[in-house]
Amino acid sequence: MAKCNQESFEFPALKSNKTTRKIEVNFSGGEVTSDGGVMLLREMDRKLGLTKDLAKHLKDPRNPFLIEHTSLEMLRQRVYGLCLGYEDLNDQQTLRNDTAIQTAVEKDSQLASAPTLCRFENRGDRTTAILFHQVLIEKFIGSFKSVPKELILDFDATDDRVHGNQVGKHFHGYYDSDCFLPLYVFCEDQLLVSYLRPSNIDGAKHSWAIVSLLVKRLRKEWPAIKITFRGDSGFCRHQMLTWFEKNNVQYIMGIAGNKVLERQGKDLIVKAKEEFEKTNIKQKLFSETIYAAKTWSKTRRVIVKAEYTSLGANTRYVVTNLDGESQSLYENDYCARGEMENRIKEQQLDMFADRTSCHNWWPNQFRLLLSSVAYVLMESIRRLGLQGTELAEAQVGTIRLKLLKIGAAVVRNTRRIKLFFSSHYPYQELFKKIALQLISTA
Repeated sequence: MAKCNQESFEFPALKSNKTTRKIEVNFSGGEVTSDGGVMLLREMDRKLGLTKDLAKHLKDPRNPFLIEHTSLEMLRQRVYGLCLGYEDLNDQQTLRNDTAIQTAVEKDSQLASAPTLCRFENRGDRTTAILFHQVLIEKFIGSFKSVPKELILDFDATDDRVHGNQVGKHFHGYYDSDCFLPLYVFCEDQLLVSYLRPSNIDGAKHSWAIVSLLVKRLRKEWPAIKITFRGDSGFCRHQMLTWFEKNNVQYIMGIAGNKVLERQGKDLIVKAKEEFEKTNIKQKLFSETIYAAKTWSKTRRVIVKAEYTSLGANTRYVVTNLDGESQSLYENDYCARGEMENRIKEQQLDMFADRTSCHNWWPNQFRLLLSSVAYVLMESIRRLGLQGTELAEAQVGTIRLKLLKIGAAVVRNTRRIKLFFSSHYPYQELFKKIALQLISTA
């Protein structure tokens, strides 16, 4: 039986000024892309040398004489796709024909298919993960034009829910789901580590080894640098605190409440409650105490925040070796770690870091790293190209929507490739400013 394909259809007609116009739609417009802003990704990548350096560490067991799509091309195809909002490999089956994306990847023909990219991801292994992290850290160090006075390393874990029978999945009681428990390390907005872990472990597992490696590398580059570790109570371990003190690393982290701390902060907690009952206004009082858990070999300074609202007491404790007044340390130093949680949300929601649906462990770690590389590109555009603009503090999803998802007609011939953007694109000046800046400094 002959297959009938309807190539065009009509919307209800437009009636205006006594004129009726038919509205016809078809998909024969030729080379048109919805991702014209991918050229910004290309130029930022060229400036950083990011995918080029990462690709040097990718193993490729294929016969070099039969390779049609290089590892560098597939890495770029996958990372740029994530930046543009395409989380699934299935999307690449159509996107591989997009001329704008081909141009950004530095290829003049069809890109890799979804099955080819799947095989590419499944080549990920432990060595690749280590070497990719080394490149990310070197790019972080290279981002500083002068020696920084202080670096604050934010550590946090989050849940990465899985919905299949992936290797390493476990049920986590706190998150009430089968999940992984990846560990992230940020310095301000810049990502240093995205380490996939099973969820049946201590939330602080391996964080000590990671912070040790980071401190050694950073101090090798900047011997006098002040380094501060910041994390929630899940990272408060005596061995880590002792290592920080021996290696001149500052720390400020939460510590779980217990009967001893409650007894030591009782007067402040009672005072906060009494003041709330008098005024019916939320109370937040601060003090500090000296405390030593049974496993500790010494006492340490603990900040007490006694908060009381209509919902009752909300007491928090923070252990630190930083100098300063209690309230300032809590509100300005410790609470600032909340920004890292926003960065993790960008990773999970905008860069699709939770698309760890491969069966085996290391391909999922590789997927997490691909998401991280995509985030680094987007964050670099924000940090280097958008300073002083209305998008200087925009989420990466907003940057994608306003600067990358741009419709354009594409013309490619033997001499040149032209992208024709809409005359009514509202961010023309900002786009031109960033593009010209990247081109001049690449």
